[in-house]
Amino acid sequence: MKTIGLLGGMSWESSAEYYRLVNERVRELRGGYHSARTVLYSVDFAEIEAMQAEGRWDDAGRELNRAARALEAAGADFVVLCTNTMHKVADRLADGLGVPLLHLADTTAVAIKAAGIKRVGLLGTGFTMAQPFYRERLAAHGLDVLVPGEEDRETVHRVIYDELVHGVVTEDSRERYREVIARLVEAGAEGVIYGCTEIELLVGAEDSAVPTFPTTRLHAEAAVDYALGKTSLPPAV
Repeated sequence: MKTIGLLGGMSWESSAEYYRLVNERVRELRGGYHSARTVLYSVDFAEIEAMQAEGRWDDAGRELNRAARALEAAGADFVVLCTNTMHKVADRLADGLGVPLLHLADTTAVAIKAAGIKRVGLLGTGFTMAQPFYRERLAAHGLDVLVPGEEDRETVHRVIYDELVHGVVTEDSRERYREVIARLVEAGAEGVIYGCTEIELLVGAEDSAVPTFPTTRLHAEAAVDYALGKTSLPPAV
């Protein structure tokens, strides 16, 4: 079993989900007393969030590169960045790294294409929905990506940062997300990406009329499958 390097803390609420899902997947595949070989580097999200808000993406990339190098030094055979938004600096994170980065958008694209879906809606932070780094990565895999309108994007982003990263889950916000999802489906989405690791704390498959793609679960399962030699790394673009 390869050692999985989890780079988390953005937020720790979703990173805890990664750890749980990774170990559940190992138990499912190996049974008995087996659990995952992991090393975890958890950053202080307040520092990263400030860099996001101030547009200091180069600083954020340098910080995550240091963290990824620490994971490598601790014995990680590959790195899993436990956040969608910070894949904006994935190239900077991987600069000079001697082990591969399992890119979250690539694992998500593999799952969507396996489901026979081409046009998908994307929920995530305002950065993930509005900026091109994530949508273009998915588009390079041949996917057509829809995002909510501006008002819906603001709602989705606010719930993530004001509630979910603090562990606050409310029925009112769940209903708001259901409405956003329904509008994406009306716009032609054949599936919906839950493209922020905290979103899965709020909504699930039952909240959408079309298939959903929970990126945290897909990423965690892909990490275990690669660690156990069941699959290769997904094709990068």
